[in-house]
Amino acid sequence: MPKLTIDGEIVEVPPGSTVLQACEAAGREIPVFCFHPRLNIAGNCRMCLVEVEKMPKPQASCALPAADGMVVHTDSPTVHRARKGVLELLLINHPLDCPICDQGGECDLQDLTLFYGPDKSRFKENKRPVADKYLGPLISTHMTRCIHCTRCIRFLNEIAGVEELGAVHRGEHMEITSWVEAALTSELQGNIIDLCPVGALNSKPYEYRARTWELKKTESVDVLDAVGSSIRIDSRGNEVMRILPRLHEEVNEEWLADKSRFAYDGLKKRRLDVPMLRKAGRLEPVDWKTVLAAVADRVRATDPSRIAFLVGDQVDCETMVLVKELAERLGTPHVECRQDGSPLGIRPRAQYLFNTTIAGIEQADVCLLVGTNPRWEAPLVNARIRKRWRRGGFTVGRIGVPFDLTYPVHDLGAGPATLEEVAHGWHSFAEKLAAAERPMLILGMGAIARPDGAAVLGLAHRLAESVRLLRPGWNGFNLLHTAAARVGGLELGLVPGPGGRDLAGILAGIERGEIELVFSIGVEEVDPKRLEKAFVVHLGTHGDRTAPIASAILPGAAYTEKNATWVNLEGRPQRGRLAVFPPGEAKEDWRILRALSEAVGRTVPLDTPAQVRARMAELAPQLGELDRIRPAEWGSFGRAGPVDPAPFRSPIEDYWRTCPISRASAVMAECSALAAARAREATGTHG
Repeated sequence: MPKLTIDGEIVEVPPGSTVLQACEAAGREIPVFCFHPRLNIAGNCRMCLVEVEKMPKPQASCALPAADGMVVHTDSPTVHRARKGVLELLLINHPLDCPICDQGGECDLQDLTLFYGPDKSRFKENKRPVADKYLGPLISTHMTRCIHCTRCIRFLNEIAGVEELGAVHRGEHMEITSWVEAALTSELQGNIIDLCPVGALNSKPYEYRARTWELKKTESVDVLDAVGSSIRIDSRGNEVMRILPRLHEEVNEEWLADKSRFAYDGLKKRRLDVPMLRKAGRLEPVDWKTVLAAVADRVRATDPSRIAFLVGDQVDCETMVLVKELAERLGTPHVECRQDGSPLGIRPRAQYLFNTTIAGIEQADVCLLVGTNPRWEAPLVNARIRKRWRRGGFTVGRIGVPFDLTYPVHDLGAGPATLEEVAHGWHSFAEKLAAAERPMLILGMGAIARPDGAAVLGLAHRLAESVRLLRPGWNGFNLLHTAAARVGGLELGLVPGPGGRDLAGILAGIERGEIELVFSIGVEEVDPKRLEKAFVVHLGTHGDRTAPIASAILPGAAYTEKNATWVNLEGRPQRGRLAVFPPGEAKEDWRILRALSEAVGRTVPLDTPAQVRARMAELAPQLGELDRIRPAEWGSFGRAGPVDPAPFRSPIEDYWRTCPISRASAVMAECSALAAARAREATGTHG
């Protein structure tokens, strides 16, 4: 291992390290613009210059390999003069519009100029203007501020896998451009806003709306997909102003999917903010006492065997604990959290978890995708797969409808027939899986959320056994959920009890008059026409699909408006935090159910969040340890039976509009319209 002397201190670093990394190991802070630890080295901003003895001029430390015996100076007069010169050159053409720039207060150029820069300029020439570029509805550009660090280009090329930005011309005529006036197509494009060290790339929905020092910053967790990305919610007053990623190496690294980042405007539109009761065919606002009394009267008048609970995709674990407790006290076994109709059971746990873990993808050497489009279902999981592919020695096969996933994929077939061939060892890809050191299967909801889902799940289990996906220290069987609440619901056992009906049974029972009262807890993805014959009590946040047919509406709190727990697809419990208060008379969901249980006369004795979480840990001990994954036991699941030859299709047809929040978002609607127009153009259809 090379040993270097940095400012008189001897440092030993791993082979292959750069001088910049050695300086950081020695505790020296080196200013950078173009360097980023997750991107390839560019070495073009020259801000990281250091003095190395026996070298004739200052060296770019980010691109200089650390060698044994080097003597490096990071704080010498030569270094300060070099950094001052670099900043003076950068500021020749940089506009002095900091007072209106959205990056003000968070600008690397601003901060470094304060510490290293000149106090005046020697250049009198006019500043070079550069035309702004159109990148779509999410990113605004101010290209006169661009310092050509190329972070945006490298991110889209390397991590997002969508090569839509580049540099044209040379020298002072250089420009970053998309070549054609078209919106970026990546689902991760918003991350280039965070990467930009100046104000050249800004969030278009947030632009000119707030200053960073005006905002209250709340650490929370995202629920718009099942990844459970760590986020920071920035709010002013009672309004969410923006959502940014937080560092979490094992889940989202430092990235965030665009829907999670930009759909926040849907939090204040179409909101349910007052309790409502249907009277003479119309929903009318009432007070909480009236609506709870009316629902309680209806519950007491209904036989428990005719009452059902359906739980939606973004419901928190605390609310699900109250659902389970209330259903038990009412005596109904009809409890269902699998809104998509999948046949997943609660034992063994391995059948519904992403057992490899998201970070574990980087250890795999062969991957088989079945009935999933991870680019839309979980963009950050897709980014991890691409990250692993870029290292080499990684093969990806797919059974399902083809889709560009930003990395090469071997299409094996489209439906269950191919899966059956691989499971029985009749397909050549089965040999690759068996011969791999760490093989991985990613099974999507598009494969099992269909009438033959149990048989498909059985084939996946057979495949796991035949190619030995489970090996010492490795479990390669993974289920890719699309709903943030699904794993938590299965962990807590929100599935039909003895004699209980699943989703299909509940819907059929409603149509036959056998189910009279349905509690819809955040349910929006079930066809509302199939619920119309029942008395529907809808506890939700938005006037989306279920509210128009509900008989009673109980306005709940969105994920930014409560302290609550969600479990991501790995089985990792995470705590979301209250950033703003619910609008109007809306309340936290578990508190509503607690009040309802008292009104019915079947009180659930859980009065505080601490009591609810203690009960949660009793029901599922693994949920008592935040941010920790408890390994799942393996066993048999699925069943043998005939399968439908229809191809596996992803359950997501429009990435931008998949939940009540994103469907209420004007920004997501614009993105969806652009994507639809792009698809029509690609297929040559119109209208």
